Amino acid sequence: MANVDPARLASSLRRLEPVTDLGTAGALRQAVDACAELFQVTGSGLLVADQDNAMRGAAATDGPGRVLEDVQERTGQGPCVDSFVNREIVATEDLACEDRWPASRDILVSHDVRAVLAVPVVLGGVTVGSLDVYMNQPHRWDESEKAALGRYRELVQAMLSAALQARQSGELADQLKYALDYRAVIERGVGFLMASCDLNAVDAFNLLRRTARDQRRKVTDVAQELLAAGTLPRSSSPSTTRRRQR
Repeated sequence: MANVDPARLASSLRRLEPVTDLGTAGALRQAVDACAELFQVTGSGLLVADQDNAMRGAAATDGPGRVLEDVQERTGQGPCVDSFVNREIVATEDLACEDRWPASRDILVSHDVRAVLAVPVVLGGVTVGSLDVYMNQPHRWDESEKAALGRYRELVQAMLSAALQARQSGELADQLKYALDYRAVIERGVGFLMASCDLNAVDAFNLLRRTARDQRRKVTDVAQELLAAGTLPRSSSPSTTRRRQR
C-alpha cells in the first residue's frame, strides 16, 4: 500500500459525495470500491451494528472482504470488532503471526486476509460500525495511512447520515436508527460487566451479546435488566419452570 497522496484523497472525497441517485447500498459499495483503489489495497469493507449489537456486513469489495466481515460477525472477534467496541483505530501487520482473535485468525489467513486496518464509524457521537482495508500479504501500516483512512471514513459517515436524514427505509436504515437510539444503554451494560466481572471491553461486549442470543432477547433488553438488577438475567430451565407452575 503506497502512501495516500492528500490531493488524490481530497479529490476522491469530492467525487464520491454526490452519489444520492445510487441509494445507500449502492453508494456504500461504490465507496468501498473507491477506497480499495485509492489506498492500493487488496480490498475494503464496512460493518454496521444491527439490532442484536452484532456486526453485519454492509459493503465489501470482494470475496475475502466478505469473509472478513462474516467471520467477525460469527465469532465476535477481529480487528473491526475491536475498533467498533473500543472506538479506536486497530491494525494488524500479519494475522498469521497474531495471538489476538484466535477464533477468526486461521479462517481469515486461509482466505489470504493478512494485514488489516480498521477505523470506527461514528454518527451523532455514537459508534455504529467499522470501515476496514486489508492486504493479502503482510504490511506495516504507518501513521499517514491510518490518518488517511480516518479521513475517508468521514465520507462513509456522511453517506450514512444522509440516508437517515432522508428517512430512507430498509434494513440498513433500521440498523442505524436502532444503534443511535440504544447504543448508549448497551455501552453502559458493557461498562458494568467490565467493572463487575473484570473483563475487557470486547469480552464484555460478547458476553452481553451471547446472553441475549441464548435467551432470544434483544441486547438492549438484557443490558437494561443488567443495569437495573446488577446481574445478568438467567434463563429459566425446564425444571425451574415446572416448579414455578406448581
